[in-house]
Amino acid sequence: MILGGGGSNVLFTGDYGGVIIRNVVKGIEVVKEEDDAIYVRANGGEKWHDFVLYCVSHNYGGIENLSLIPGTVGAGPIQNIGAYGVELKDTLYEVLAMNINTYELKKFSNADCKFGYRDSIFKGEQKGMYVILAVTFKLAKNPEKVNVSYGTISKELEDMGIRKPTIADVSKAVIKIRSSKLPDPAKLGNAGSFFKNPIIDNSDFEKLQQQFPDIAFFPMPDGYTKLAAGWMIEQCGWKGRRIGDAGVHKDQALVLVNYGDATGKEIYDLSTKVIESVKQKFGIELEREVNLV
Repeated sequence: MILGGGGSNVLFTGDYGGVIIRNVVKGIEVVKEEDDAIYVRANGGEKWHDFVLYCVSHNYGGIENLSLIPGTVGAGPIQNIGAYGVELKDTLYEVLAMNINTYELKKFSNADCKFGYRDSIFKGEQKGMYVILAVTFKLAKNPEKVNVSYGTISKELEDMGIRKPTIADVSKAVIKIRSSKLPDPAKLGNAGSFFKNPIIDNSDFEKLQQQFPDIAFFPMPDGYTKLAAGWMIEQCGWKGRRIGDAGVHKDQALVLVNYGDATGKEIYDLSTKVIESVKQKFGIELEREVNLV
C-alpha cells in the first residue's frame, strides 16, 4: 500500500498485513512566471499547510483559504481538497505521477485529473495506480482580490478589525476558525471531515426545504445545492455523542473522533449508525469521505 499523504484521511478497519510506503520527498520551486501569475511546483511529500504558508509568505494567492488542512501536497489532488469556497482544482496546473506497475512518469493536466467534489481520476478510475510525485499550481502574483464569501470568514475578519484583507489575513482567519472547530489529531484521534456534504438537484432541495425550513445549504452552479452534512447530523442528535471510545465531536458533527481505545471497526460502525439516522430523517444518504482500508 502506498500512502498518498500522512494518513490523515485513512481509516483502518482492521489489521493491515502489507507494506506501507510513504512519500516524504520535499521541495518547492518556482518554475515559470507571467505578468499576473506564477507557477509553483511542490514535491508530494511537502506538508500541505507548510506549502500554503510558503505561498502566503511570498504573496502568491489562490490557496490561502485551504490553510491548516492536514496531509501532504501529493494527497491533495486525489481528494481535490477544499474549504471555505475554494478547491484545489481552482489553482492546480499540472500533476506529475508515477505508474506503480510500470514505473513510467506521466503528467496530468487539470482536465486530465477529472476533478469533482472531493473526487478525481486518482480516486476513481485510476485509483491505486499512481503515486503523485509533484504538483504545480498556477497562483496569482501580488493578488488584490480575496475570497471571503464562504462560511464565517467575513465575520472572523471583521472581529479581527480587518476591512481590506490580504491573503495573509484570510489565511490567519481560516486558521483561527478551523482551530476553534476541529480537534487537533495529535491530541484527539480523528480523520477530519468524515462525511461529504451531499449535493442534490435544486428541485429536490426545494422539497426538502419545505419540510425543513432551517436547513443549512450552499447554492451551487448548474442547478444544484450543497447540503451541510454536519447540520443534518447535529439535527439527528449525534453531536457530542459517543459509543464507548468512538464519538461524534462536540464542536463539529462532521468529525468522528477516537477518545482512546476505539477500534477502526467501531469508528466505522458509528459512521454507519450516523448514515442510517440521517437517511431516516432527511432521506439523504451520506457518503464517507475517508478512505477505508
